[in-house]
Amino acid sequence: MSLHSGSILVAPCHKMEPIEVVRTEFYIKDNAKDHHTEDYDLVKADPPTAIFRRGAAFYMAIMFNREYDAEADVVRVRFGFVKKKKKKILKKKKKKRENFERGGGGRGVFKKGGPNPNVIRGTRAVLTLSPKLKHKLSSFPEDPYQWGIVLTRTDGNSIVVQIRIPANAQVGIWNASIQTNVYQHRDKRHDFKIPDDVYVIFNPWSPDDGVYMENEEERQEYILNETGKIWCGTFKEPKGKHWIFGQFDDIALPAAVFLLEKSGLQPSDRGSPVLIARAISAVINAMDDGGLLEGRWDGNYADGTSPFAWTGTAAILDEYLRSEGTPVKYGQCWVYSAATVTICRALGIPCRSTTNYVSAHDTNRTLTVDKYFDLSGNKIENGPEGDCNDSCWNFHVWNDVWMARPDLPPGYGGWQIIDATPQEQSERVMRCGPASVAAVKKGEVGYLYDTPFVFSEVNADVVHFKEDEESDWGFSRMNVNKYHVGRQILTKKLGPTDDIGDSDMLDVTLVYKNRENTEEERLAVYNAVRGVPRAQALYELPREENEDVFLDLIDIESVPFGESFNVVVKIHNKAQEERTINAILSASSVYYTGKAATDIKKSKGRFKINPGQKDTLQLVVDPEDYLDKLVDHGLIKIYAIATVGETKQTWSEEDDFTLKKPELTLSAPEECKVGEPCEVTFGFNNPLDIPLVDCVYTVQGPGLHKAKSIKFRDVEPKEQVSLSQTFIAKRIGERRIVVSFTSKQIQDLNASTRIKIL
Repeated sequence: MSLHSGSILVAPCHKMEPIEVVRTEFYIKDNAKDHHTEDYDLVKADPPTAIFRRGAAFYMAIMFNREYDAEADVVRVRFGFVKKKKKKILKKKKKKRENFERGGGGRGVFKKGGPNPNVIRGTRAVLTLSPKLKHKLSSFPEDPYQWGIVLTRTDGNSIVVQIRIPANAQVGIWNASIQTNVYQHRDKRHDFKIPDDVYVIFNPWSPDDGVYMENEEERQEYILNETGKIWCGTFKEPKGKHWIFGQFDDIALPAAVFLLEKSGLQPSDRGSPVLIARAISAVINAMDDGGLLEGRWDGNYADGTSPFAWTGTAAILDEYLRSEGTPVKYGQCWVYSAATVTICRALGIPCRSTTNYVSAHDTNRTLTVDKYFDLSGNKIENGPEGDCNDSCWNFHVWNDVWMARPDLPPGYGGWQIIDATPQEQSERVMRCGPASVAAVKKGEVGYLYDTPFVFSEVNADVVHFKEDEESDWGFSRMNVNKYHVGRQILTKKLGPTDDIGDSDMLDVTLVYKNRENTEEERLAVYNAVRGVPRAQALYELPREENEDVFLDLIDIESVPFGESFNVVVKIHNKAQEERTINAILSASSVYYTGKAATDIKKSKGRFKINPGQKDTLQLVVDPEDYLDKLVDHGLIKIYAIATVGETKQTWSEEDDFTLKKPELTLSAPEECKVGEPCEVTFGFNNPLDIPLVDCVYTVQGPGLHKAKSIKFRDVEPKEQVSLSQTFIAKRIGERRIVVSFTSKQIQDLNASTRIKIL
């Protein structure tokens, strides 16, 4: 029997055939504008890949084989988080990188693996259009952490729905399918698998997301800026290294998801920015999990790429994926940090690179850096027992990520420190953080994660011990320097990058620690000491106060490559009697990690100084003393040690500086056109009387030029070098190009400029 409605004949529901899905449309490029993902190369590709931010809604069209009947048809849109394994990521053709198959998230790139998606674990969602739920389809659920679907339009055989992704959804790749049946009759149904996967990433624009960042200028810098600077050098002469993060490169987001798989982080935990940031800090280094970068600090890079030769992250990710996950050689702290910026920003986590000058590496949880010297003034590496590997890195680069900390008391959210450089294990894995910057500043070392280690990096005291035959344990304390560590902490300022100078430097020292020599700073130290039992004994050590001879090591700001320098100690005998001084001055080359490399020159002597007299000790170091003994960065450490015979007063100081590099000049046209050749020229003057060998230069620019490292001939002594490189731009807009030159003798000359592409 038939039912009539006007002149339209309608079949009973139980006799209708289920509606069938013919195809779907994600409106990828239109939705990308609302989701702030339109800059991703995968979105711009043909065909495009969907990249959506959680906590936001997107439109989707569904076309059926007949007209949609809202009174009879049931449509279930299902999303499942897919734990995937790498199958084949990258292809090479005619020496040019091809796009990922279906943009890196589509068919053929990955194969399914791991546990099945589950609603309880948050890795599966079923969104239903049904006559029974018709009254609920006009708005999303009030809870922002629930999936939602709204039917926005019907048009014959097609419908348009709007789907909201929960603000705490798992970050990664999701697949989708549609199941249809007739209302109250599921004996017949049709299933349609949407062929293209969807990337879901964090959303700093959503107040409900844990990475929400309120300030738009900060979002532009810490999420959307593809280029920037990483600060190297010394606290006396910081130097910004230009870097192309390239988080929108077609390789970046697939690589980020692959690295999360490598980390072993469970799918159910991939909605937490805290746990994802911690996983990233582990998998950027290759110590435990076959991660992205293998580190090396001894200057031997012949079987890989020198850390100084990298100018951007895309080339590192490219090599990693082409080798099917073999760690890339080589990285040091600034390379680890730069790669972390790329991965975090690609996933939607606000991230910046931060440099701590004179960064303590406390290996035994004492909150101090302990250095031991023998009777001759020689530093005892690894301490008298061979188990003290404390050091001070001339600079160390980590990352700050912005997020809420629901696992900590209120007030400890915001910037969190993570560190991908492998220094110490945390829970048996080489990783560090996220440690709350607010907790570090207050000395609250009991809060997760790795806060004691980070506190030491910025606020440890440096303790010098000298061999002492009269001491019960063979050593006595010479000096405690409360203000040597954490001399300056820098990051890039919001806004444009300074191509010529370093006016884009932002000093954030007071964000991490109280001002030195203040009561607040000492209270933070003592607060930390209370939480670390091993530190308490060192802070209670007795100190000889009989000091009537004033000694002062004069700081050396910087010395140009190829010039002499003097180690100078000023002495003033304030006593009423003559004093006998035993003094040792030394200079050595060191790695930027603080590890000793080679002794350069040393002088020691014994002399008397009259009451009230002032005197000067001096050690002259010429170029021929140091040029063949330098290591990476051209860093030199000087020590001065003295004892007063009559009073047993002991004194020691240390200083370090870097040899100043020649300037790399770079020139390029202000404008060029897409598809047309454009030439840049660059050069420098070799300041040395010896040739530069093992020379390599690199040129890179997003939308301009893939990273390209080129071996160059030896540079003659005092030679003026001039080079050029031609590229063809592929994208319009203002683009940045970065050039780097490195050799065995002088590393990391770099320069940057902007070009307008028409």
